[in-house]
Amino acid sequence: MTDSVSEQMVQLEQRVARLLQLCEQLRSENRVLLASQESLNAERAALLEKNETARARIDAMISRLKALEHS
Repeated sequence: MTDSVSEQMVQLEQRVARLLQLCEQLRSENRVLLASQESLNAERAALLEKNETARARIDAMISRLKALEHS
């Protein structure tokens, strides 16, 4: 019976060790994903700003063309 308990303890220790490894792996993956998300959010914000700038320039050009058309 002692061997059985001892074997169960060893198995339990191995499972706990594996869970700790998985937990650390998930933490690491989570850090990478969060950094990637932050980078993508910054890139998205920059693209939205560029898009808005381009839209404003196009609107200004259209206004100038309409003004020339009426002159």
